[in-house]
Amino acid sequence: MISIGDIYNQDINFLFGSGASFGLLPTLQLQVQTGEGDSRYTLEDLATKFEREQDRRLIPLFMHYYTSCIRPAERLNLEQALNEEPGATVIKNYRTFLITTLEMVKRRKALDRRCNVFTTNYDGCFPLVADALIKEGNIDFVLNDGTRGFTQLILQARNFGSYLCQAGVFGRYQSSIPQINLIHLHGSVYWSKLDAGIQVGYDLSSREDLMDNYAMEFLQPFSAALNDPASTLADVPDTGFSDSELKAFWEKYTQIPIVNPTKWKFHETVYEEHYYQMLRLLSYELEKPNAVLITFGFSFADEHILNLVMRSLSNPGLQVFVCCYSKSGHTAMENKFKGHRNVECLMLQDSEMDFTAFNEQVLAWPKAAIPKQDAPIAPARVPPPAPDTDFEDLI
Repeated sequence: MISIGDIYNQDINFLFGSGASFGLLPTLQLQVQTGEGDSRYTLEDLATKFEREQDRRLIPLFMHYYTSCIRPAERLNLEQALNEEPGATVIKNYRTFLITTLEMVKRRKALDRRCNVFTTNYDGCFPLVADALIKEGNIDFVLNDGTRGFTQLILQARNFGSYLCQAGVFGRYQSSIPQINLIHLHGSVYWSKLDAGIQVGYDLSSREDLMDNYAMEFLQPFSAALNDPASTLADVPDTGFSDSELKAFWEKYTQIPIVNPTKWKFHETVYEEHYYQMLRLLSYELEKPNAVLITFGFSFADEHILNLVMRSLSNPGLQVFVCCYSKSGHTAMENKFKGHRNVECLMLQDSEMDFTAFNEQVLAWPKAAIPKQDAPIAPARVPPPAPDTDFEDLI
C-alpha cells in the first residue's frame, strides 16, 4: 500500500503510538462505558473528567495507569517477552520493522543514510530490539537515541543531527553507517533528571516500585471495574486509600519523566523544554521539500502533535500516510484530515491493521522494487591528495 520504491530516497519520518506495542503493553483504552452508545473511556478522557470534577478517583486512576502500563514498561525483558505470546509477536514485529527501515536507508546516498522514528511510547521496544540486532552482527547500523557519554549518557537535542561516518584509507571515500534517530516525544522510563539535564540509563534493576504488593492488591477491584466491558462510572469504586497514601503516591508519580495523559504536560521543566525541542525537530523535518511521514498506532490525541502536523500540511512536498487500525478509525482520521490532499488514510478491507499486517501488507518491499544486492551504491569519493603531498601529512 506504501510504495517503498518511491519513498526510500526521500526524507522519511515515522510516528509510532501505543498501538505498536499492543499485546506486549496495554494502550490507554479502558473498557468502562461512557454512556454514549458503545463508546468507551480512554484513560486520557477519564483522567480529564476526574480532574475537572475534582473526583477523588483521579489518583487511583493514575495508580492503575502505573501498575498496568508504566511498571510493565520498566520491567520489560526481551528474553522473557519472546517466551510467550502475544509479546513474542510484538517483539518480532519491531525487529521486522527495523530491518525493513534499514533496508530503505542503506540504499540512500552514501552520506545521507538516515531516517527518524518519532514515538510517543515510553517503553524500550526500539532500543532493546535494536541492541539485539546489533549483537547478532549481521547488520551494521546506529540507533541514535540522542545521548552522548560513557559512564553517564546525557540526552541533548543537538545529537540527533550527528551521524557516524566510515572513511577509507587516506580518506579517499566516505560513507555513513545506516542510522535511525529515535526521538521519544512523551518521555521514556529510561530517563531521569541529572542536574539541569536528562540522563538515560537502560538498567532499571535497582529502581524501586512506586507501589508495594499490598497497595497493588488493594487497587484490584478498581482496576477490574475499569477493564469490565459491562461497567459504567457508577460501578468504578473508590479505593479506600487514605489521603496521605494518595499524596505519597502522587509525589513519587510526578517524578516519572513521561507526559501526563491529562494535559500532555511534564511536571519537570527540563523534560518540558526537551519536549518542545523535539516538537520543533518534528516540525523542521516535515518542512523539508521531499518529506514523508508514516504514522502507525497513533491516535493524534496529543493536540500539540496534531496541530503541528496540520500546519506542516501546507508544505506541498510533504506526503503523510496515516495507518488506521479499523474502519471506524479510518473514518475518524478521514474526518480529521478532510481537505488535505497530501494525506492518505490507509486501512485494510478484510482485516484490522495490526503491527503484523503493517509489516506484511503496508510497509513491505515488493520483490521488483528491491535493488540488486550485488550492485551496492558507490560511496562518496573524496579527491586524492596532490602528488607532492608527503605521506606524513596524511597520518
